Amino acid sequence: MTSNEVREKYLNFFRERGHAIVPSASLLPNETDPTVLFTTAGMHPLVPYLLGEKHPSGSNRLASVQKCIRTADIDEVGDASHLTFFEMLGNWSLGDYFKKGAIEMSWEFLTDKKWLGLDKNKLAISVFEGDPSTSSGQVPRDEESAKIWQSLGVPKERIVYLGREDNWWGPAGETGPCGPDTEMFYWTSDESVPEKFNPSDERWVEIWNDVFMEYNKKEDGAYEFLSQKNVDTGMGLARVAMIMQSKNNVYEIDVFKPVVDRITELAQKNDLKSKRIIADHIKAASFIIADGVVPSNTGQGYVLRRLIRRAIRHGKLIDMENNFTDKIAKVVIGIYKNAYPEVEQNKEKIFDELKSEEEKFNKTLERGLREFSRLSDKDINGKDAFNLYQTYGFPIEITEELAKEKGMKVNKKAFYKELEHHQKLSRTASAGMFKGGLADSTEETTKLHTATHLLLAALRRILGKYVEQKGSNITEKRLRLDFVHPEKLTDDEKQKIEDLVNQKIKEDLSISCEEMTPEEAKKQGAIGVFESKYGDKVKVYSIGNSSTGSEPPFSREICGGPHVENTGVLGKFKITKEEASSAGIRRVKAVVV
Repeated sequence: MTSNEVREKYLNFFRERGHAIVPSASLLPNETDPTVLFTTAGMHPLVPYLLGEKHPSGSNRLASVQKCIRTADIDEVGDASHLTFFEMLGNWSLGDYFKKGAIEMSWEFLTDKKWLGLDKNKLAISVFEGDPSTSSGQVPRDEESAKIWQSLGVPKERIVYLGREDNWWGPAGETGPCGPDTEMFYWTSDESVPEKFNPSDERWVEIWNDVFMEYNKKEDGAYEFLSQKNVDTGMGLARVAMIMQSKNNVYEIDVFKPVVDRITELAQKNDLKSKRIIADHIKAASFIIADGVVPSNTGQGYVLRRLIRRAIRHGKLIDMENNFTDKIAKVVIGIYKNAYPEVEQNKEKIFDELKSEEEKFNKTLERGLREFSRLSDKDINGKDAFNLYQTYGFPIEITEELAKEKGMKVNKKAFYKELEHHQKLSRTASAGMFKGGLADSTEETTKLHTATHLLLAALRRILGKYVEQKGSNITEKRLRLDFVHPEKLTDDEKQKIEDLVNQKIKEDLSISCEEMTPEEAKKQGAIGVFESKYGDKVKVYSIGNSSTGSEPPFSREICGGPHVENTGVLGKFKITKEEASSAGIRRVKAVVV
């Protein structure tokens, strides 16, 4: 049975049982769960409905196949079953059926010949053994689930009670719905199935998890009963496909084997774990880029960079030819383009970002590895780890992995102290952007300072509101502005930006200054790095207040000044150069004449 057939059967099974089919959400969590970087479970987009809000479909039964990213087990990737990107089959009851209904449907889908038709004798079950106490009182042993399984024909010897670490799910972030669960395991060995279930025996592979959401974890850590009892289930598509295709690991199933085969064609050496890591990481990176993330040194972009660079390092271990990442991504896109059209629609973006990141890392990788080998007779201190990060682009996790291979340790605490020190220096150096970045305060630099505000506002209107200023420098002759943007500006974009700035100069807009608290500035939409520590009062310069006050100004920024009184005195604005400043940061130089 192919992976596509497993997907189709799963959704059809639950559609026939009154479930509304929910399309896969983005890998980037929405505002319902700001505590995680990526969607790690199918329930992430459904949190409001698990808490009682009515689902737009009108149904209290839902099912989906959700794409997910998890990096907590990244060190295990390359074994038989661990992945960073995976597809999670899930069904939910929003206050409808509970333990009996969920367990009976799980058993039917797994064992009925119309569906998966798995051998009942190869299935085993775990349930929650109970907690002696929690902040909300005792959580009892889940005898109810055990009895339901027995009523379906599962012998007592195949049911075990396990603790919170194994049979309690959630919340997905710091707070939210959670509760006890029951897990289903399948015997994957050709050897005889033991009568008694031993969950520590790796030949028993977990394939499905039914979570019974009875509780909500609050910010203070306490648990309260949910107003409605919900069911949240999760079954990894790759693990099920592995069983249905009679494979002993997920890297041999139909959605992985072509990827590994392509890696084998491009490699000069044969290291199975490295091939699997490359296959997994490039697949994950392709999906992350398709959902709008680019490599960077923070947040989701850092995870993406870490995945790509780890894949590149393992490519070196098996003598992959340079510039291989986009070739692997091409195979990934071919496999998934029908199930997830977004990877096909964004394929050029995927190829460009992978090639760009590979070129950047290849320039310093060999020198970084030589630097590491120079250090490899001792444990890695914070300064050396930071040097590998800052100079050679090694994420701290890659340094840790290299050290582990040599039996060494990395002082991560000292590394993060070095990183924090560097960030403080950078903030101090860039603080001038809120003073205008002026080298002096002549009439010419004052004009260019005002033009810099117009330029930033134009960039945000033409390119998008994600554009942020990362630094500026102004002399008598020119302005320089660094800003967040993933790629080179096109000639058309540059022309539109120039035209917009010159339009605002021609409109002879007035410029006003108000003093207010940082909180008030933020409420008014002023641009500023609000994570920085301002004083009690800040100056906010606005360019182009309307006479009625009904429209926002063209530009509103926290700034120390000085500025001209009206834009009409600036003359003609012209971009003289646009270039890369650093990864994900572009630099524009411009003049007014």
